[in-house]
Amino acid sequence: MKALRIDTKDNVAVLLDDVNTGDEIEITGYGKLHIEKNIRRGNKIALMDIKKGRAIIKYGAVIGYATEDIREGSWVHTHNVVTGLDGIIDYRYEPEVVSPDGKIDISCVSHEFMGYLRTNGEVGIRNEVWIIPTVACVNEVAKKLEELGRAYVRDSRKEIDEVVAFTHPYGCSQTGDDKDATEKVLAGLATHPNAGGVLLLGLGCENSGVEAVIAKMSEYDKTRVSYLICQNVEDEIQAGEALLKELINRASKDERKKSDIDKLTLGLKCGGSDGLSGITANPLLGSVADRLINAGGSCIMTEVPEMFGAEKNLMNRCKNEKLFNELVNMINRFKTYFIQNNQTIYENPSPGNIKGGITTLEDKSLGCTQKSGTSQICGIIDYGDKRKDRGLNLLYAPGNDPVAATALAAAHVQMILFTTGRGTPFAAPVPTMKISSNSELAKKKSNWIDYDAGKLVDGKDRNKAADELFEKIIACAEGAKVCSEKAGYHDMAIFKRGITL
Repeated sequence: MKALRIDTKDNVAVLLDDVNTGDEIEITGYGKLHIEKNIRRGNKIALMDIKKGRAIIKYGAVIGYATEDIREGSWVHTHNVVTGLDGIIDYRYEPEVVSPDGKIDISCVSHEFMGYLRTNGEVGIRNEVWIIPTVACVNEVAKKLEELGRAYVRDSRKEIDEVVAFTHPYGCSQTGDDKDATEKVLAGLATHPNAGGVLLLGLGCENSGVEAVIAKMSEYDKTRVSYLICQNVEDEIQAGEALLKELINRASKDERKKSDIDKLTLGLKCGGSDGLSGITANPLLGSVADRLINAGGSCIMTEVPEMFGAEKNLMNRCKNEKLFNELVNMINRFKTYFIQNNQTIYENPSPGNIKGGITTLEDKSLGCTQKSGTSQICGIIDYGDKRKDRGLNLLYAPGNDPVAATALAAAHVQMILFTTGRGTPFAAPVPTMKISSNSELAKKKSNWIDYDAGKLVDGKDRNKAADELFEKIIACAEGAKVCSEKAGYHDMAIFKRGITL
């Protein structure tokens, strides 16, 4: 099979392999199709003649409109398709019946994992010591302390997974929502269960200093969070190293204990998507999300701009009208953000997405949101806030990979599942498991990719793949390192929306 018609309503099919001019391919449930030119895998071909102005249907939904007459067997892409997205629109709550508990087979799903129980009831899957600067001015101090902390762990053979400094360019000269958001993200990281110890590192004159961050920190173990204001001491390196050693010594005594699966929260993220992402990797994550949620755990999906065009599907899965209204506000708020900055709401997909076969933002969004599975939406989370509701949650953040992944970590996911069709080495503050949409990428970048979802194209059963991936997730939760951790990668980035003084 060289092409797939995803939904019976579709008038395009997605190529699962490269095709050449004159090829005749068989499409399951449709028949044979004559190919008019060389076209790359992941791109779309017309299943019938499509007149100019008519809708292009994929995933059973409109992904754009033909800008010219398109012949059967022709390439359907940016040269002959335009988005149908518009600005702020009105929505109606039309709740759909979603999969009831118990419908999804979770007999193969582990209901326990070994993790680090924290005093506030949360469970970490890593026992790391984090250095969190409150302002960019002390980034180099933080990196020096990271170096000293790692040397101490190595020389004293302490049982610590890692010592990490999360540097960033903010913490001062910010106002209003920007200032508040920076403080919330730093507070979320400082109380994260994957950190057995945290050193908050301030300068002393910044407007988002140590005191401002602590004020936004929810319940936490005060014996595990220390702070240092560099302007208040004679030698910040010496003072910081002493505090760091205390934190390492304390955290090194922690041991993994049996924890219920309801303590596990996964972040769902994609980046560098291609035409197979919505067919292989993202639906596979949806199956994993359904399994975890049915077993009592939680998932958080973000990237609001990559919900545009698929938002109605999500809105109708909200468990009540209150959540529906919150999601409408989330979507329209982000559209307003674009409009206020004189940007079109469909300024996406990226050049890499387009090269991989994604044509419009609707095309991208309908594929991206496959990650959420079929469960009801139980919570809406604002940027920088933590998850409160168990089950499937949606988080306000942009599509940018480091920014969105950092927001997921601040919301207290312990791990991020990241699907990609083109690959990326980046990592979040928490373990970031990469799932490739195609096997070519998995083979080429085996140092980046943790699981190959491209096997689904070759006929691997999705349920078996979901069980297999779930086992890998549990292994990671219990200490098995993902590729980015083996490489020593840890990144963070904060969403900046306002002015800099």
